[in-house]
Amino acid sequence: MSDVTIQAMDNGPLKVSGPITLLDGAGTAHTVEREVIALCRCGASKNKPFCDASHKALDFTAQERV
Repeated sequence: MSDVTIQAMDNGPLKVSGPITLLDGAGTAHTVEREVIALCRCGASKNKPFCDASHKALDFTAQERV
């Protein structure tokens, strides 16, 4: 079993670490070569699903932790 970790960064992207296969909306698999990727959470990235740091310009604020 692979060791994949997903961490919600404070007011930022989802940081995904480990060997993953990324599926698009149609279910097509895309192998990710990098060990760590950042997935957009704010919705403003021009490189979706990956983060391009647009959250900083938006002053994106994530929901509070429960």
